[in-house]
Amino acid sequence: MSNVHLFSAILSDVTTPETRSKALAFVGIAFSICFCIGPPIGAYFASRPLPGSMSNLLGIQFNIYAVPALITLVLLVVETIFLALFLPETRKSSSSQTSQPTTDVKSESKPAKTTKAKPIADRLRTLASLRHLHFSFLALFSGIEFTLTFLTFDLLDWSNTQNGKLIGSIGIMSALLQGGYVRKSMSRIGEAKMAQRGVAACALGLVLLAIMPQYVTSSPKLALRLLQLAAGCMAITSATVVTALTANASLQCSEDTAEHPDLAKGKALGQFRSAGQLGRALGPLLGTSN
Repeated sequence: MSNVHLFSAILSDVTTPETRSKALAFVGIAFSICFCIGPPIGAYFASRPLPGSMSNLLGIQFNIYAVPALITLVLLVVETIFLALFLPETRKSSSSQTSQPTTDVKSESKPAKTTKAKPIADRLRTLASLRHLHFSFLALFSGIEFTLTFLTFDLLDWSNTQNGKLIGSIGIMSALLQGGYVRKSMSRIGEAKMAQRGVAACALGLVLLAIMPQYVTSSPKLALRLLQLAAGCMAITSATVVTALTANASLQCSEDTAEHPDLAKGKALGQFRSAGQLGRALGPLLGTSN
């Protein structure tokens, strides 16, 4: 996940506060698309193991996941080489952007959206609150996301194909929402409100999942509709909350690393994303502990 931290910091460097939310939404779009196509690709290559002659030649017994792991390794090496050779330094470009006067009439007519005027102590408290919220939210949401297929298997006796279609549909809806709604609306309605809407959608999805089991036997069609509505709520949540919180955290950061070390973009966003990934790692453990 370090590349996500890197790209978030880069986008924060090369964008203005007014356009940062739109730019960060593309990270979420990429995540949603990969969430859809990654598992089928891995399953496809897992069904085509390495030939036995290679195992005999190397003296190593490979399992069925060796091919996906090898392809992943190759892609990571290619990505690392590409970043080392062609990725420019962006931290200096942000200062040059802010120093140049803008001639855009639309941007002059609107006040600049910035949190730099806030005291440093307030911005540090906001960043700490965002880290805690990011951790708590992803711990809850990843636990629900991880155990959703267990729920459909136990209650509806769904196959892997049906569960794959469910997870894929959530990813597709999330990508469409991020590209068509979040990217265009976040700068207008604000990052905090966008995150609130996503959390509200998550709460509604939890309610729908909670009442679904009692209709599985008496009204299977209603149970299926409740599950589909819950999946839609999860797609809204996936499309909005993390992107909005990340954009809000980036707005608290400082262009000048000498202003305060904890407000430097790389460090602040790295701590923010790390808190979220810790919650994502603990969520499935907590969700399956019972």
